[in-house]
Amino acid sequence: MYPADLVKPMREDLTSIGFEELHTVEDVEAAMKKEGTTLVVVNSVCGCAAANARPGAKMSLKNEKTPDNLYTVFAGVDREATDLARGFMVPFPPSSPSMALFKDGELVHMLERHHIEGRPAEMIAENLTSAYDEFC
Repeated sequence: MYPADLVKPMREDLTSIGFEELHTVEDVEAAMKKEGTTLVVVNSVCGCAAANARPGAKMSLKNEKTPDNLYTVFAGVDREATDLARGFMVPFPPSSPSMALFKDGELVHMLERHHIEGRPAEMIAENLTSAYDEFC
């Protein structure tokens, strides 16, 4: 587990723009029952989360079409919530950071760490906006 002071600015990077944090299993269960489109970002302390994932997620929200619901879980902090959220992302293996788009609870698009690491935030945003245009 990471110290709260360490992850606070990393959490706020997404919550400050409208993402809701999922801290518990109950939070995840409730979020995944929501109708419409839902983006879940598995946040992380790693460099690719800071340089690529979070900026890409933020840029993607400038698109005309965006998900109805925005959520984030923090890997290495909210372990049970993260594990359950990753369970909804099967058959993809757990990775962080990662991003999953759901439509009415069904996984329709996935960005794993290997799609994020080493790629510019603009490319990640473009990937997400293409998914938004198709599913939102």
